[in-house]
Amino acid sequence: MLNIDKSVDSMWESYLFFIGENRNNINKKYSTWYFSNNEEDANNLLDLVIRGEKTGTSSLYYWYTLDNEQLPRPGEYSIITNWEGIAQCIIKTRKVTILPFKYVTEEFAIMEGEGDKSLEYWRNVHIKFFTEELKEVGKQFNEDMNIVYEEFEVVFK
Repeated sequence: MLNIDKSVDSMWESYLFFIGENRNNINKKYSTWYFSNNEEDANNLLDLVIRGEKTGTSSLYYWYTLDNEQLPRPGEYSIITNWEGIAQCIIKTRKVTILPFKYVTEEFAIMEGEGDKSLEYWRNVHIKFFTEELKEVGKQFNEDMNIVYEEFEVVFK
């Protein structure tokens, strides 16, 4: 995300006030991001989170290794924005699982909250998404690739 709207910092301050904390006295940090790589999907997925239907998300492990990025960890906070970068809610990571794509379960698909919440729908949508995503770097998706599955809860909106 290129531009971070002032609403992000404002939401974090509001959350800290809500839980009775002061930014100067605590060690809590957050990341900020939006779902997907296009406006329609980003805002639709955000809506699922706000409604409580989406409590999980997945990404390719490959991107973490390529960018030498730290994996999400339980207890971490993220401020989720809409496509325009305006803060909408704060989530807290509950659990992180790394597994090959082919071993994703129906339970994970339900937590992602998309479509009809079936494993078949989840697989079709994510194969397409991961395939398109990897084209940018000249790689091909295969079902043995590891994914990072993050379970989360909304803690503030």
